[in-house]
Amino acid sequence: MVKMGLTFTNQKGDLQMFGIFGGGNNKNQKESCELPFLCWQCEMSAPNGCGAHGESKGVCGKTATKARLQDILTYGLRGLAAYREHARELMDENSAEDRARLMELDDVTAETLYFTLTNVNFNFDEHIAQLMKVGNAGVKVMDFLSDLHTRRLGVPAPVEVTQNKASGKGILVSGHNLDMLEKLLQRIAERGLSDKIGVYTHSEMLPAHAYPHLKKYRALKGNIGKAWYDQTDIFSKWNGTCVVNTNCIVPPEKSPKVKNYIDRLYTYKVVGIDGAKKIENDNFDPLIDHTLQLPDIEGFDSDEKIVTGHHYKTVLEAYGAKVLDAIKAGKLQRVWVIAGCDAPGRSRNYFRELALAVPQNHLIITSSCGKFRFNDVDFGVIPGTDIPRYIDLGQCNDSNGAVHIALAVAKALGIEDINELPVSIALMWMEQKAIIILLALLSLGIKDIYIGPRAPQFVNDEIYNFLAQTFNLKVISGDFKKDFQKELGA
Repeated sequence: MVKMGLTFTNQKGDLQMFGIFGGGNNKNQKESCELPFLCWQCEMSAPNGCGAHGESKGVCGKTATKARLQDILTYGLRGLAAYREHARELMDENSAEDRARLMELDDVTAETLYFTLTNVNFNFDEHIAQLMKVGNAGVKVMDFLSDLHTRRLGVPAPVEVTQNKASGKGILVSGHNLDMLEKLLQRIAERGLSDKIGVYTHSEMLPAHAYPHLKKYRALKGNIGKAWYDQTDIFSKWNGTCVVNTNCIVPPEKSPKVKNYIDRLYTYKVVGIDGAKKIENDNFDPLIDHTLQLPDIEGFDSDEKIVTGHHYKTVLEAYGAKVLDAIKAGKLQRVWVIAGCDAPGRSRNYFRELALAVPQNHLIITSSCGKFRFNDVDFGVIPGTDIPRYIDLGQCNDSNGAVHIALAVAKALGIEDINELPVSIALMWMEQKAIIILLALLSLGIKDIYIGPRAPQFVNDEIYNFLAQTFNLKVISGDFKKDFQKELGA
């Protein structure tokens, strides 16, 4: 599914980052980016780091733009490493194909880190090419992880999940690690406690309910809470134990509410904060025993339900032909990808307002924890069809599903360029997993993406000019009607 042969040139335009990104003459934003770059990479660095006094380049000759491009490379690798780690947990060590796929990812990581070493490369176009190589690795790691998830846990199917409803002894699991969840459920079953302890999901663990192999465990119950950042409120109210098995975890330094549950909080593998207990060597017995000692869950009595489980393999099998027929008949006019990493703040209500404004004959595809901005809405079906208007692909690493669906539709319709499809993309970004997803999309040549709600502060005018001119990448204005007036028919 990789689109190769992209050609890049360093075109400088008259675009100004702060104006395009909505910053205008905002004093605070300018101050936050006052230094072109800051580097302590070698012995020859100026006092307090090259750039500390406003220099436009380092003593080695590295410019601010090259420094920022190298930063983006490392940010992308961080997201790549997270997905690679999950794939490593699930892969078959006896499979030559699995080992080869993993090694290919590791080779890109090593090469890219070498690329950012002192005095290795000062060529703009080669920096962009390396970014696309990292993006291409992002495509591959998400495909690899998707294949491993479905091979191990089965292909997800749409399922209705209870929301904020719990009783009895409970463990609340937050993060992305389905391997850890399966091991926990298995241990509970082995101890004959499936009817005494309920395991509930939070944030990006919601899609777990759709996997056939996980659904067979009686201890797996419903979903509690929304995106990662509500954990301090949710965990404080939760009477049982809590587990965070990947990002994002909130430390005591961020919120005083953490003290309300730190004695009931467990972390897994690389995740950790001061005061929490660590699950060591996949020994879940201390967590289970602790849960049995705690009071029953109270205060979660909602009758809400939410839907998940539209993995791309399920969508293509169940609705592929129907989607094509609906497009040809004019019943389905446009597909929207509204997804990404959520974070606190009213500015992200933009994505809810956009989803609510999407016409009835348009389809919404989502993934990641950004869906919690609008997954409480019953979007119904495309009029005249039984195609659901809302499709939740799953976790952030399942974002590859949107590309698979688009490519399948384009091929069936005889469209060579995926950008000619009636697709609009609005992505919320928060951290490095969102960056690897964006790089993956760009490496496939996908254009006209809106990101937001804030501009990435690690790009400068030259980098943004290139992205805008090459990919027509835009940052949301804050007014969805202004951004998508034509697509919405407004």
